[in-house]
Amino acid sequence: MDFGRVITAMVTPFDEQLQVNWDQVEPLINYLIEEQQSDSLVICGTTGEAPTLTDEEKLKLIELSVRYARGRCKIIAGTGSNDTAHTIHFSQKVEKLGVDALLIVAPYYNRPSQEGLYQHFKAVAESVNVSIMLYNVPGRTGVNLDAETTIRLSHISNIVATKDCANTDQLTRILNDAAPGFLVYSGDDSNALPALSVGCQGIISVASHVIGKEMQSMVKYYLEGNIQQAAELHRKLHPVFIGIFRVPSPAPIKHALALKGIQTGGVRLPLVRVSEQEGQFIQSLFV
Repeated sequence: MDFGRVITAMVTPFDEQLQVNWDQVEPLINYLIEEQQSDSLVICGTTGEAPTLTDEEKLKLIELSVRYARGRCKIIAGTGSNDTAHTIHFSQKVEKLGVDALLIVAPYYNRPSQEGLYQHFKAVAESVNVSIMLYNVPGRTGVNLDAETTIRLSHISNIVATKDCANTDQLTRILNDAAPGFLVYSGDDSNALPALSVGCQGIISVASHVIGKEMQSMVKYYLEGNIQQAAELHRKLHPVFIGIFRVPSPAPIKHALALKGIQTGGVRLPLVRVSEQEGQFIQSLFV
């Protein structure tokens, strides 16, 4: 499975009443594929505000995304939760919608042991036939999916990749010992180039909503051996990588999209829109 180098974790567009704006889904997908050059899209991930979407909303959003992508990019659907039984039930439903892979987050709040994490992912993988990408984001889940556990999981046939927000030390350990062909993606925009330098496949990005073309250029420079140009572009983009997480995501990136004329609405509570001052700061990143 080739998910490409720059994957966008897509926001969910809302209307003024914070209901899913179904009419905006296709234009957003077209924009991300055609203008920002996304190789794949993650639907209903953290950036898509999955915690505040109903299962019915998620299923419709994923179904529409597969339809509107029309094979132009891979569709990866977030189906994980902190309940193994629910994750299995929902993943089986989503598999039928024709997605290319499932993104399964490490169970949050429960704080399972490494053996518990292994058994959780193993049970989900055995319940479906579609490819699975692990998702390790300790800052949100309260638990780290250790390198050793990821390596162990990489030997399950349909667990084909991981999105890992850990440091390059952990990414390197995974790359050294994972099963052949297992793909490692950084989940941290500011770590995109360092992750490539140790052998990662690419980045699952929030910033690529607005600087996806530039990120593709950075990757291209690096892969062609133009390290200095890649590094210069990384440094140029770095304020955006950091700035869009100055307040809780995805409020900043939705504001940045609005500045470009792409309307995706606000965010659902407990998240809130950026303040006027925060909005001015975000605007300053693109001047």
